Amino acid sequence: MKDRGLPARISCGPEGSNMQYGFVTIYWRDMIRFVRFKTLLISSLLQPALWLAFFGIAMASNFDAMMAGMPVPAGIHSVGYLTFMAAGIIAMTTLFTSLFGGIVILFDKNWGLMREILASPVGRNHIIVGIALSGVTKSFIQALIIMGFGVLIGAAFFAGYAPLQIVIGILGILAFVALFALGFLFLSAAIAISMESPEGLQGVMTLLTMPIFFASNALYPIDSFPEILRVISLYNPMTMLINGIRYFAIGPDFYALGHHYAFTQMDIALSFLGLVVFSVIMFVLAWWRFRKAVVT
Repeated sequence: MKDRGLPARISCGPEGSNMQYGFVTIYWRDMIRFVRFKTLLISSLLQPALWLAFFGIAMASNFDAMMAGMPVPAGIHSVGYLTFMAAGIIAMTTLFTSLFGGIVILFDKNWGLMREILASPVGRNHIIVGIALSGVTKSFIQALIIMGFGVLIGAAFFAGYAPLQIVIGILGILAFVALFALGFLFLSAAIAISMESPEGLQGVMTLLTMPIFFASNALYPIDSFPEILRVISLYNPMTMLINGIRYFAIGPDFYALGHHYAFTQMDIALSFLGLVVFSVIMFVLAWWRFRKAVVT
């Protein structure tokens, strides 16, 4: 019986030539599931906006009041805390979406669907890529919603930008989001295919989320961190993502929370390269785990 809404069955001749598109079916299936589960869809889109609205505005009023009397260096444009932390909220949402993206694989294992997929002619790497691309698509949707909602409530994203600069800025942010999401989706897939229970997966993901999020510059500067924690933060993929978001959304040179932030093109290129390396390593890990996976 053919599933409604799924692409036509992928034909596979003796050479298996058409199986190069197997990941499209995996991607399409996951996106249909995401859209059809209305509660999941609405909650995943509303949660980051609520974070930004309540936590962002409340914290911004406190931090901006504390920084009100602090002198700003001449020639440096100052941004409020809401603008500063909105980039962190985009990164936080992408992290949560990506790390918990692997739960789809675990549900398929428990329902017996993964056994059928692994037994099909579709290559196992297609499963990884299909799930990862659907997760990136969800992250794109959430990032765009947060950017739009942030601007609506007062975040100074793209302030003074020309229309072309805004387009370039959005594309730059999405490029960073894509690499970051891919890396953690691959990691999530590798963990999920190795787990047996949703509770165990949730415990591992929660354990990973806290240090990654708080050992970054999402909510506060890292200059005052202890030396070891500062080094960890500099090599934290989340810090690399946030640097890219702030560079494209706020600018290469700004003042916030009593600190002067200046990003060169080389800084951003290195952050981008770091995310590329991270994503490749996580893909190799996921590919290795899927090759070894045995689902009964």
